[in-house]
Amino acid sequence: MLYAAPEKELLEQMMTQKDERLLDLTFAQPVMLVFLRQLGCTFCREALADIAKERKKIEGLGTKIVLVHMAAAEVAEEFFDKFDLPGIDHISDPECNYYRSFGLGKGTFTQLFGLSTWIRGFDIGVVRGYGLEYGSHLGDSFQMPGVFILQDGEIKESYIHKLASSRPDYHELVKCCVIDA
Repeated sequence: MLYAAPEKELLEQMMTQKDERLLDLTFAQPVMLVFLRQLGCTFCREALADIAKERKKIEGLGTKIVLVHMAAAEVAEEFFDKFDLPGIDHISDPECNYYRSFGLGKGTFTQLFGLSTWIRGFDIGVVRGYGLEYGSHLGDSFQMPGVFILQDGEIKESYIHKLASSRPDYHELVKCCVIDA
């Protein structure tokens, strides 16, 4: 389900760590805007690994990746470097204002702690070794994530996580806005 496009003023306010306006970026090329869960979350770590794996394919399709997180920029950059995402564009939103503006709220008990989330969490965190780290400096562990493909200031596609453990197909999402070379 697509949410109503955020106001252009909001996209003008959203600035990357490089002081680039998100709205301007969407007019230059499609943008995959990824709202992450708390950086210590095992599913967030999986998402970062997935994005790192798909980064060249996604950028090869003409799409810029911008991550939104709740940590300080320096803390986030350390995480991104660990997951082979150095220099990736990102936006810090410690108060979750942008999350709310894009319709992303706090998770329910089932979304965060349901059986399927626990099963996947064990697999991802323990078996695959993504681990878990807790700390308020990493963000709000109750915040739900989402992915939005923006072009020309509008949402073209979205993926709203039904569970904390949901896993989007990032490469498939960006196909709506492929730029012909």
